Formats: sequence, structure tokens, C-alpha cells
Amino acid sequence: MPADDLELLSAAAEAAGAIARRHFGTRTRWWEKAGGEGPVTEADIEIDAMLRARLTAARPGYGWLSEETADDAARLSAPALFVVDPIDGTRAFLAGNPGFAHALAVVRDGRPSAGVVHLPALGLTYTATAGGGARLNGRPLAAAAGVALDGARLLVSKSQLAPELWPGGVPPVERHFRHALAWRLCLVAEGAFHGTLTLRDAWHWDIAAGALVAAEAGARVTDRSGQALRFNTPVPASPGIIAAPPALHDRLAARLRIDA
Repeated sequence: MPADDLELLSAAAEAAGAIARRHFGTRTRWWEKAGGEGPVTEADIEIDAMLRARLTAARPGYGWLSEETADDAARLSAPALFVVDPIDGTRAFLAGNPGFAHALAVVRDGRPSAGVVHLPALGLTYTATAGGGARLNGRPLAAAAGVALDGARLLVSKSQLAPELWPGGVPPVERHFRHALAWRLCLVAEGAFHGTLTLRDAWHWDIAAGALVAAEAGARVTDRSGQALRFNTPVPASPGIIAAPPALHDRLAARLRIDA
């Protein structure tokens, strides 16, 4: 991995934040995506174009995968890949909620090697490199340790705690939520919350950067069946995600229906 991949991502995330701040809190134009995939704004599109031009110019051999760019199968044979969500938490962005993020990662051989999750409206930048640890604004991060299942503070949507999904019983957790999945993963890395999960398929642009941050902070990060995450696959989605300190992760996974 080029030593400056993280530096490249960090600078690009800051540039994305500058665009987002210009649009945030204004009547920025937006529309619904086809197929019920949610809203997209002119800020998403402007950031996506900037990131693609900037990052691929710096690394012309890298592939490209972004929520706001039509997928190209050529990425599957690229030695490395940019995985980008121009704005994670677009609904929060439109509502004037500062909890939106820019999520940028480099993936090599199916695994993230560098990642940045930047929340410009909150002044937060999470970074990680494979084997190099995770940081928030330069401060080392560590996931919580010794967390019991009973009362664990979990970032999860209400629908994901439906009884039919938990044959071992709905875990007795304290539920919280944030719109941006990348930020949820980073909050687990920070130890601010004990875990996060979704049993729905999770797009790679939502999780690649945050999964690396959480894992480098000591969390166990897998799909909903407990398998290691694999990126740059033909369908760019993971079958759910669970991120938590190892013992808590295993207690949650043990209660799940594997085919949920």
C-alpha cells in the first residue's frame, strides 16, 4: 500500500466537507432514486464528481466504486479500489442534522487497507490503516472492553430488533440510532457505544471505511452470520454487519437466526 493512501483520502474527505458545508442548511435540490433507494442531493453528485476526479487522477490504476456512480465491472480486476460514499446519511443532511459523513476507503485483495470517515458539521475525522490502528482527530481509539449483553448500548434501528429475527430472544440492549452507518461503526471504535448491527444487506460504500476503523480499534466486525467481510465482490454488498467487542459480538451472533 502506498504510504500516502491515507493522506490522499484524508485530504479528499476535507474537500468533500467543504462542498457539503456550502450546501448544508440550504434548499439544496434533491430527488428520490429509482427503486426506492432513498434521496440524493446535488451535493452528493458534486462531491462524487470531485472525489472521482481527484482520487483517480492521483491513482490512475485504482478501480472505482461509489454510491453515486454507475458500477463498472472493470473494478473487479483492479489491484486496488476506491470505495466511496459521497454523503452517508443523506436524510440527516437534508433534515439539517449534522450527523452525516463522507466515507472513503481503499480496498486491496478484498479488504480495506485505508479508510477515512469525516463528519464536517461536527469536526470529526476518523482514520485507520490495516495494521496501523484507528484514530479520531489524531487520537488513538479503542473499542469498549468487558461489555455485558444485558444493557449494552447498541446502535441499531428498531426494525432490526423484531422478535422473529432473534430465535434466542431479543437481546436486552439499550437501543440508540444514528443515520450514517459509517459513523455508527466509528462510534463503536470510539467506545461511545458498545456495538452496532444491521441484518439487512449493507452496501460496501456504507461500511468499508467504518469497518476498518472499528476493526483496528479492536472490535470484531463480520457479516450477520459471523463471516469475515469481503469487498470488491460482483454485488457490492455484505449480508448484514455486526460490529462489537469480541465477547459481545459473539453473544449477539449466538441469538441470531443465521438466514435472517
